[in-house]
Amino acid sequence: MAQDVFDVAGEITPLTSERDQNFRITSADGAGYVLKITNPAEDRSVTNMQTQALLHIASVDPGLPVPKVFPCRDGKSEPVVKLPDGTSRIVRLLSFMPGEMLNSVARTKAQRNDLGQTQARLDLALRGFFHPAAGHELLWDIKHSGKLRPLLEHIKDKERNALATKFLDGFERNALPVMPKLRGQVIHNDFQPWNVLVDAVDHDKVAGVIDFGDLVYAPMIDDLAVACAYHLGGAPEPLDFVAEIVAGYNAVLPLEDAETDILFDLIAARLVMTVAITGWRAALHPENATYILRNNPLSWEGLERFDKLGRQEAQAILRDACRAG
Repeated sequence: MAQDVFDVAGEITPLTSERDQNFRITSADGAGYVLKITNPAEDRSVTNMQTQALLHIASVDPGLPVPKVFPCRDGKSEPVVKLPDGTSRIVRLLSFMPGEMLNSVARTKAQRNDLGQTQARLDLALRGFFHPAAGHELLWDIKHSGKLRPLLEHIKDKERNALATKFLDGFERNALPVMPKLRGQVIHNDFQPWNVLVDAVDHDKVAGVIDFGDLVYAPMIDDLAVACAYHLGGAPEPLDFVAEIVAGYNAVLPLEDAETDILFDLIAARLVMTVAITGWRAALHPENATYILRNNPLSWEGLERFDKLGRQEAQAILRDACRAG
């Protein structure tokens, strides 16, 4: 398929993915590609939004380390290929981003600062982008956190269930009424360590941002909340590492007070989403449970650490981080 459609050949290695089928291709000259065969259940307009977003980013901030889109032989970015089973799939070819996964290297303050700055640059690059599919309803969209209440019944541990319920209540009380008033745009919405690469030599430098499968129109601050949700473990105090990311982000793209003040609630909501959705999906797809549950333990740790932190204290810490940035 890679050779027939894109005129690319080389060694092929399957990559782990939740929805699409992805394959790494290493050509004889050392060039790296990712062949993406889109899940047939995926809305084609949503797939097109992902492609157009990457093209837009390349045009407004070429230095941002995101995958490059390669056209097929006839110039299309999303050719439709008929498979032997009679189904048709959208197939795309992207550049393979070199580096090491953020989740596999030691964390540092400089790294977290660069992470925040890179995410801010990405949000700035996406600021002028829109697509008809951007308003689609996505399960992983923080503003829809309240719809996950039925999934909490899968959390059998009473204390953990009460903890998740507490933070979901806090989100609906404190953040949800404010969100429509905040800056909105298309966001990456999945800036987690599995989707961020660092330089193979200098682990303090972000070298790649991948997986644009959760793009959605939402409050801009949601993007930062998603990133922060994966940096709670191991810090002396719950928000120490988060504050360093926020400072880096704010130095490039200054936050408004209203955004900073609900960041705590948004991070907590993302943690609840993670434990609720992954627990539910792992039960439905036990064959892929290891991949689906990869962030579950850290999310519970984050919620437990947040439970010891007052909301007003968190707001003060995050405002200080912005002043520091």
